[in-house]
Amino acid sequence: MSESKLAIRKLVISILALLMAVVAVLGVIDDKGKIYTDESFKRALITFSIARGLNGVISVAQGTEIAVHPAGFGVNFTPGQILDPINDLVEQFSWVMLASSASLGIQKVLLKISSTYVITVLLVAMMSLYLISVWRSDLFAPGLKRSLIFASVALLFIRFSVPLAALGSEAMYQYFLHDQYLESSAELEKTQADISQVSSEQIASYETKEEDIIDRAKRFFESASKNIAINDRIEKYQELASDATKHAINLIVVFVIQTIMFPLLFLWIIFRSSKAIWAKLVLS
Repeated sequence: MSESKLAIRKLVISILALLMAVVAVLGVIDDKGKIYTDESFKRALITFSIARGLNGVISVAQGTEIAVHPAGFGVNFTPGQILDPINDLVEQFSWVMLASSASLGIQKVLLKISSTYVITVLLVAMMSLYLISVWRSDLFAPGLKRSLIFASVALLFIRFSVPLAALGSEAMYQYFLHDQYLESSAELEKTQADISQVSSEQIASYETKEEDIIDRAKRFFESASKNIAINDRIEKYQELASDATKHAINLIVVFVIQTIMFPLLFLWIIFRSSKAIWAKLVLS
């Protein structure tokens, strides 16, 4: 490598190293990462609350027993049992939301650790020593220089990987998942209110008593009318169960991707990039 190219290479490395040191000290990326993680954490907690509320109204609906006595014959049933499958799904949905909240909580802790004063000071110190070794390589043995490169890259990864992963995850969420989250969370809240309303509607029970033929016929037709209303109620439960299933699955997809898959993907990309940078610097 010619002297001019070597000087340009050293200058570029120095500028990049100084830039990263300034960003680390100012904490610009950390602040953005904390804001985005807090917003994601709030979304997860709100959705978890929706899931638990939906589970509650479904349990109430399942416990609502209707007694009907058409023409003097008693029938007891619970139309809310139609919601059994969605209730199982909502239970699993609650666990997913709890896991997503825990994942975001861990990210918040890691963000706090990575932005501590100690990590920043160590990073600046190692970067300074590495820059000295770049410009005055005669002062450092090859083994020590490799150690400085490794320590600098490792500290860069520790300092910036979590906030960069948070920024990347939030960007992907806003671009791909935001609309799906808003639509499905609003629909689940609406479904919760609808199930609560349907389950609160009281169907009068009919009791057998001594009646003449005219009264018995009148009671029979009234019971038939109520039976039609009950069938409508069952159809409404089936419709609500279908809607809840669809939107619960949509939200599971949103939070699994945003809080687990995206952070792991970005951490893997950053790790592979750090490894490639280390190899490049060592071999140069």
